[in-house]
Amino acid sequence: MKKNIFKLLALATIFTISLQSCTVEIMEDTDIPTTEGGGSTSGNVMSGSGTLTGTITKDLTIKKGTYYIDGLVRITDGVKLTIEPGATFYAKTTTTSGLIILKGAKAYIEGTATEPIVFTTESKKPGDWCGITIYGDAPIKANGGGSTATSEDGLNQIYGGTDVGSNSGVYRYLRVEYGGKKIGDGTSEFNNITFYAVGSGTIVENIVSYKGTDDGIEFFGGTVSAKNFISYGNFDDAFDWQDGWYGQDNSNWFAYQTGTGNFGMEIESSNNADANFPKVAGVTLIRAAGTNPEVAGSSEISAIQFKKHGNGKFTNVYIDGYKNTGGKQAYPVLIQDSPTDISQVIANKVLVSPINVLNSDNAGVWGYAGFTSTAPKTITNTSTVTKVAITGGAWSTVEGVDLTSLLK
Repeated sequence: MKKNIFKLLALATIFTISLQSCTVEIMEDTDIPTTEGGGSTSGNVMSGSGTLTGTITKDLTIKKGTYYIDGLVRITDGVKLTIEPGATFYAKTTTTSGLIILKGAKAYIEGTATEPIVFTTESKKPGDWCGITIYGDAPIKANGGGSTATSEDGLNQIYGGTDVGSNSGVYRYLRVEYGGKKIGDGTSEFNNITFYAVGSGTIVENIVSYKGTDDGIEFFGGTVSAKNFISYGNFDDAFDWQDGWYGQDNSNWFAYQTGTGNFGMEIESSNNADANFPKVAGVTLIRAAGTNPEVAGSSEISAIQFKKHGNGKFTNVYIDGYKNTGGKQAYPVLIQDSPTDISQVIANKVLVSPINVLNSDNAGVWGYAGFTSTAPKTITNTSTVTKVAITGGAWSTVEGVDLTSLLK
């Protein structure tokens, strides 16, 4: 149902937008026709409904409405994707679906507190889809000190560069649900939200990562920071990073682990002793009673773990509910290896203070896995440290529950 005539290009890149009963093929250097049916596309705009699929090579604006993601949708270098408040996306689960923001692309996914942008699935099962992945060219320190690396998600993307302030767009009042899909041979998997070498020019605020089967959020190097971040019910770690990520302007991080969950925070620097350290002001980690690690008998049950020269400075840290499980010891802070202790903790590149630890085992000490620290740390609770304060609303409400109510 085409109302305009396409100018066909022999080597044009095609992506398809399926709008209810209509399918429109969009060619490079071609006007996008208005289509009949429930939604429409006009002048690189989707309005009301439709399906994203394939590779997007021209700027695209998506209005408020209900849409589907079918397969891995890639936004290419130089392209701007704009999603307006109130848009909801359902990822198809009959294929490997996900939203991929490639290096050089920008996504402006800006909801509001009352009209968030939501990515979910109809079946609402953890691991249904791949979530959102963003690649950038900010600095990293990969294993061996490398300034670039290949993504571990099976897509073999090269990430990393020299642009500290690089800008991959704006991600605000956004909720991502049921990601973490395994792909290929099952050894590669996505997180709900993944930042590969994303720069500090990128804005990340008021985000919910809900019930994914891998990490709630993971940073692979880069300098981007996040404010008002909620990680709920993710199967692996609530927050995770490596490759020398050093965001400096992070605040109000809240993790609620329930059912299945490993570490509250897993922190490493890919064996680089000289990696810069990130900073987070205001961290609340809560583990509900009966929460177990992914693998029965695993020791991945502590609140904050440092390994492979992981470091960072975390202030106003509130920890609640980290109990010994399956015969393994849980700690508020766990150091996994002696090199990390010597080059990071004792060298004052790790700070977790002030801290308030409640309803947790081993609450008064740091844990050391398989070695004896030459300068073991103890914990003195500071009762003035309380849970972070995040203003909730429609953006933080899932299945009728405002997740910020868990902070009351």
